[in-house]
Amino acid sequence: MDPMKETVAAPETILSGTRFVRACLCRPVDRTPVWFLRQAGRYMQEYRDVRKHHTLVEICKQPQLAAEVTITAAEKLGVDAAIIFADLLLPLEPMGLDFEFMAGEGPVVHRPLRTAEDVRALRTDRAGDLAYVARAIEKVAAHFRDRMGVIGFCGAPYTLASYMIEGGGSKNYIHTKQMMYRDTSSWRMLLDKIVLVLEQYCRLQVQAGADVIQIFDSWVGSLGLADYRDYALEATKCLVRSVQQLGVPVIYFGVETAGLLGDMASTGADVIGLDWRQPLDEGWRAVGPHHAVQGNLDPITLFAPVEVLELRVKEILQAANGRPGHIFNLGHGIVPGTPVENVQAVVRMVKEFRLETSNG
Repeated sequence: MDPMKETVAAPETILSGTRFVRACLCRPVDRTPVWFLRQAGRYMQEYRDVRKHHTLVEICKQPQLAAEVTITAAEKLGVDAAIIFADLLLPLEPMGLDFEFMAGEGPVVHRPLRTAEDVRALRTDRAGDLAYVARAIEKVAAHFRDRMGVIGFCGAPYTLASYMIEGGGSKNYIHTKQMMYRDTSSWRMLLDKIVLVLEQYCRLQVQAGADVIQIFDSWVGSLGLADYRDYALEATKCLVRSVQQLGVPVIYFGVETAGLLGDMASTGADVIGLDWRQPLDEGWRAVGPHHAVQGNLDPITLFAPVEVLELRVKEILQAANGRPGHIFNLGHGIVPGTPVENVQAVVRMVKEFRLETSNG
């Protein structure tokens, strides 16, 4: 047993009977738990109905609406965990950076960070402004009680820093990497400020009833291994350990991270998210035996005929081979246009899977 896991893992007394939380801690479960990244989204009619009257940010900032969207999706799919409806960029606003979602462009930060003065001007004393997320979690936790795991989340330091610097989506991360390489002191100051705010934000979520925190490093795949080690790893490790000290497991997820998995595991996160670009068992070997893994169906497989979908689901479950510590999920989020009935079918497939019959 990894000694670090002994000191930071959530105690047995916390939701010890919850299938999802037990899997996060590599404890035995009666079957593989399943939930989906972006399980509340535009592919679902109920969410589209809400979006007719509210923007994404409006939903996030109204706890009753955010809770309703979260609960509706989790119950319709029959999953084992509900992830709170929120957005990675919400912490930017109390730090002093305004953003909005532009049609066809995604999130846009109107005054991105480019200088040391910009970084110094960021505030770290207003994390309490994000209490609306905690109030939504309280409602979701009260609704499900111990019937379903409740997941809070935040962006990882590198990913949030990249959004702040690039001002939105990016293919090459030129401005981000320029600051990393040319003004490393400002880069480290930025990460320190982000971690400070995220620690407070995650505390609000855990105190409100989140059973697990997922840290999304959506853009970390843009880094080579050496740059990940030099410019991102320590800040992420600091955040992971701070969250674990709150008494909950941490899931750490990134995309296009096959070459980073061993170092991502060195953050100490309880669960490492795997995307679909390598077989699950290969990814788990890279992560190491003392960590749980989450994944890793290609989200676009949800558009496939049911016989193909069933084959891919079984391949993943067979690769996990019944080891404690596997959470079935996608390798990224559900995309718009996905047939809801296919998502529901995957849940049924996972629930009905039995290793001994599948292996003949």
